[in-house]
Amino acid sequence: MVGLTDWVVASEPMATETNASWDRETLPEGEEKKQAVRDMFDAIAPRYDLVNRIMTFRLDVRWRRRTVRDLALPAGSTVLDLASGTGDLCIDLREAGLIPISMDLSYGMLAADRSGAPRAQTDILRLPVPDGSVDGVTCGFALRNLTDLDSFFVELARAVRPGGRIALLDVGVPKNPVIRFGNNVYFGKVVPKIGALLSDGAAYRYLPKSVAYLPEPAEMTRMLRYAGFADASHHLLSGGLTQQLLGTRD
Repeated sequence: MVGLTDWVVASEPMATETNASWDRETLPEGEEKKQAVRDMFDAIAPRYDLVNRIMTFRLDVRWRRRTVRDLALPAGSTVLDLASGTGDLCIDLREAGLIPISMDLSYGMLAADRSGAPRAQTDILRLPVPDGSVDGVTCGFALRNLTDLDSFFVELARAVRPGGRIALLDVGVPKNPVIRFGNNVYFGKVVPKIGALLSDGAAYRYLPKSVAYLPEPAEMTRMLRYAGFADASHHLLSGGLTQQLLGTRD
């Protein structure tokens, strides 16, 4: 019998040519955006975890654990972690008794993956798995980097079995004006300086701007429901610093 891991790359991902000196200041679209995002994450992979811990004061650890808990799947469930980066969510999934599979467009990120999960270098808008073959999907802080969010949600619905669950994280926009002002200053001014000091300055100037790619919460919830997650819901975490989308496949 063919198992799900036979459909994905379980060994070293294939290297791709990248531009480590990526220095884009604008917000690209379409295929240009896809290439720019891959180059950017290849460039920042070596120090990605360190910068995340510092710039979020380790809140990113709490957000990921909350996401795994809210996924609410029984032990032994197979979960795709999309845009998996260095494997943080895969580690949390495994600690919860789930079976993670790591998928990312960036070779640099997959090469730095320390989770031990099977890995596939792929465009997550076209998942290399059969219809209804997984119990759940997680995705951490990558929705704004996708070229077509509608298509992504439809692809999730294709891959997840009926009754399966999704839990998606991304940066948020706080509703409280004081928190929002402080977050804008920190995320827009301080984070790029931290990134420039420890990693790639251009990448961490882009990341705060990339929030503009995200639709309003109500629109993302509508898109998910239309795709096949009728109970889709939106939640703000840590005062709105982060947002979470949850849903059950119809």
